[in-house]
Amino acid sequence: MAASILSMDEVFINFMGLKIVLDNLDNPINIEAYCVGWGMGVYLGSKIESSMALSYIVFEVLVDFVEFELPKEIRDQGYGVTSRVADGKDGKRLVMKVLAKRNCEQKLRSLVVSLASKAFIISYEPNQLNGGFLLRSLNPNKI
Repeated sequence: MAASILSMDEVFINFMGLKIVLDNLDNPINIEAYCVGWGMGVYLGSKIESSMALSYIVFEVLVDFVEFELPKEIRDQGYGVTSRVADGKDGKRLVMKVLAKRNCEQKLRSLVVSLASKAFIISYEPNQLNGGFLLRSLNPNKI
């Protein structure tokens, strides 16, 4: 609901700025100011959103099976890890799913790469979560 209201406010501000520019097309400085303002708004909005990073990230990590200690090492750093064995082109692989807060993405990526430099990592943002280690540790009464 709040996002909808903020979106309406944003559209209103954009239209008012655009109206001022269109009413004064004879002055190129107005067009330039509108474009610079738009660009700054997009830039600052993305910086604010990335610094808040309120969502979660899932890492799917694939390594050679000989790295079987890797899940424990990642868990020791406070991350929840689910692992399984899979068949790869060159033999057995260890596949791990690691859930973390999005603002920890670079820290987690650096950790995995430092522990297994040849790890294949896919990361994505889940759009719904239910249960699990991380959510239970954040709010044990809700799960």
